[in-house]
Amino acid sequence: MKLHNTLTRKKEDFKPINDGEVRLYSCGPTVYDYMHIGNLRKFTFDDSLRRALSASGYKVKHVMNITDVGHLVSDSDEGEDKLEAGAAREGKSVWEIAKFYADAFKKDMLAMNILPPNGYRSKDDNYARATDFIDPQIAIVKILLDKDFAYQTKEAIYFDVAKLPSYGELTRQRLSDKEVAVRHEVITDKNKRSPQDFGLWFFATGRFINHDMRWMSPWGEGFPGWHLECSAIIHSTLGDPIDIHTGGVDNIGTHHVNEMAQTEAAFGHKLARFWLHSEHLHADDQKMAKSKANFYTLNDLAKKGFQPLALRLLFLQAHYRSQMNFTWDSLKAAAQNLSNMYAWADQIYQPSVSEEITAQDTTHLLELLISAIQDDLNTPVALGVLNRYLIKGRPTAELLDKLDFIFGLGLKSRTDITKIQKQMIADREQARKLERWDEADIIRQKLSGEGLAIDDSPQGPIWHRDHLS
Repeated sequence: MKLHNTLTRKKEDFKPINDGEVRLYSCGPTVYDYMHIGNLRKFTFDDSLRRALSASGYKVKHVMNITDVGHLVSDSDEGEDKLEAGAAREGKSVWEIAKFYADAFKKDMLAMNILPPNGYRSKDDNYARATDFIDPQIAIVKILLDKDFAYQTKEAIYFDVAKLPSYGELTRQRLSDKEVAVRHEVITDKNKRSPQDFGLWFFATGRFINHDMRWMSPWGEGFPGWHLECSAIIHSTLGDPIDIHTGGVDNIGTHHVNEMAQTEAAFGHKLARFWLHSEHLHADDQKMAKSKANFYTLNDLAKKGFQPLALRLLFLQAHYRSQMNFTWDSLKAAAQNLSNMYAWADQIYQPSVSEEITAQDTTHLLELLISAIQDDLNTPVALGVLNRYLIKGRPTAELLDKLDFIFGLGLKSRTDITKIQKQMIADREQARKLERWDEADIIRQKLSGEGLAIDDSPQGPIWHRDHLS
């Protein structure tokens, strides 16, 4: 298997540290608002990677965090806490905001058919919440202070980036270059030695005197910096170094650089061997923003009649390392493509439509698919292969199971059409085969009354919702 490693800027042969087992960590959401579809592209990438690793024979131990504390708006150490901003916006407590949007996030993951992480179990679910790892975060701060990689001011404890020669190797940016780039930054804490130094622990004083989320530490009440949680969670659940760490490209320059630094300084080794990052999703050729009215959520798609798995297919049609532009037309085309796949898959309920795909073709298809996804998750090529095989015959249930594991598209057991409707479509096909055209038309009209339009194709009947007509 070959994966593009951000650390080396090249595609490398992937071999895990321990034979047959992959330890995978994915940066999760900050739960202060609904996830937009750009966030969902990143989580779909995480899921595709995990499925590809499993399909390649690896046992995958996957951990994902939920940031429910201490994430400032600037993604560094300045600005407003995102959870407190959400609480002020909705007139709720930060704890209520965190729980509500964490639950909303998990519903989105389920709707997108994204596998839950399996490497950690909390009292509620499989996600590692930052607030469940306060003690491990404090422990890392202690180590960094003892090793003189951190220093304390009246407002916070900071990591001293100048003490770590390898700082910035992920971005290949020298510290002197970063200093020039931020020379005009306003530093709130006047005792902070450098703008690049990042907060490990903030005290409940000064600008944070009224901060709602706070815990007791050896240095007084306060809360952890954003970057610290991932190092602590990885060290506690997976052990470091891990095999693969994933995130969005926006994480590279700040969050992941700082994660790497604090783990290496504290424990004397690298955090991860491979770093994989997914590219941005734009909408209507612009960065998504609420002010531009192109900030779309799954609920926005549902209001227009699109199901989440059409969005998943749209994401898979582009390589994870390429920028992607979302439009309603592109989603409509993906939904039609998904309908074509469903028509082919539904032939398992309609054995009279075509001959079953041969064992030889099935084996060849799976070999080509595995080869594509092992080439740095080349899902566009894999989907192209699958589409060419839709005309080769009726799939078996076993084949659909394997395709569903690789792509996560629910070809065998989708929920957007009922069992009764599937049976009606099959009955219509049987009526057409026997040339009982009036009976077939009656069934078509009944389905139309339920919002399902039926077209006939070489793959079998293709249904679509009204929004695709």
